[in-house]
Amino acid sequence: MKIITVVGARPQFIKAAAVSRAVAAQNAAKGPAVTERIVHTGQHWDRNLSEVFFEQMGIPRPDHELNVREAHHGTMTGRMLAGLEDILLEERPDVVLIYGDTNSTLAGALAAAKLSIPVAHVEAGLRSGNFSMPEEINRVVADRVSSWLFCPTKRSVENLAAEGIRHHGHGTPDPARPRVVRCGDVMADCLYHYQERAKKEASVFAPGSPLADLAGRPFCLATVHRAGNADDPEKLSAIVGAFSDIAKNLPVLWPVHPRTAKNLEAAGIRTTAPGLRMMEPVGYLDMLALLSASACSLVITDSGGLQKEAYLSGKPCVTLREETEWVELLDAGANVLAGADRGRIVDEAGIMMQRRITPDPALYGDGLAAGRIVAELAGY
Repeated sequence: MKIITVVGARPQFIKAAAVSRAVAAQNAAKGPAVTERIVHTGQHWDRNLSEVFFEQMGIPRPDHELNVREAHHGTMTGRMLAGLEDILLEERPDVVLIYGDTNSTLAGALAAAKLSIPVAHVEAGLRSGNFSMPEEINRVVADRVSSWLFCPTKRSVENLAAEGIRHHGHGTPDPARPRVVRCGDVMADCLYHYQERAKKEASVFAPGSPLADLAGRPFCLATVHRAGNADDPEKLSAIVGAFSDIAKNLPVLWPVHPRTAKNLEAAGIRTTAPGLRMMEPVGYLDMLALLSASACSLVITDSGGLQKEAYLSGKPCVTLREETEWVELLDAGANVLAGADRGRIVDEAGIMMQRRITPDPALYGDGLAAGRIVAELAGY
């Protein structure tokens, strides 16, 4: 079997690392042979959001790079679609494998579907209910054209069933008769696999590093990158104000996404709060080291993936959105929504810091999701 894997953004590199590792294990075990060729769309091109993940996680180097960088959503998706169509016509894969909910996901799904190539969607069935988010549109369209829908949770399977997308166990999978598989979460696979290595190799608190003085001291880890926050000066200003307020009592470590940094500068948003430590984006191992540190008391983010990683690391989370696709974290009391309201963020942060989170292995799987995905596809 020949698979084309389409990736382009930081969360997809993490997920693809787990599946690529499972492909290698499948071939080493001399099961049905699987050939994987990787296409990097270029959606995240900054070294700290792209290159470092391939290096640290041992992901095979991309076979094709489209270099489609910052642009409006439609322009970006259109350029990716055109580039992917040429590659698929050249490669003639059996399956196109897509991840998550980015523009790269949508372009991969559409390019394959228009060429009648089966699509396999990893992280299928997630829904936030907010169609003003580009990610919601991307994931719904991708699910509709997919032949395999690999769901991370029970809720994601239920979401698909509510839309009339149900499992068909016999015959050749296609969008009319798809295979819906609850496999677990591949990001959990990666966290379990790399967590101990991160503790040994990460340098984020090493002597001489910018954060060396915080080693062992309680801190809050924060990220902001979604367009709804990063591209809105009023919301971004409120979030920075909340971070500054929290930092008066608890240092806030904020790896700043390149787009967010650009928008902060363009809007003239400044902060003099000494406890707010703004820094360059960090690699996967350093992020895991920050999350798993016993001194990490709280996570504040608008990232979908980091919400899960916080939970799996036993950290309470405040989400800078009015909805989340990871609703089971709200039900578990491990996550709370605060939007971009300065007062709500500060209040919820104070409440959540008192929570003790004990991850439930049943929620996101046993760390073997990628192997199930590869076995399912190899049996096709």
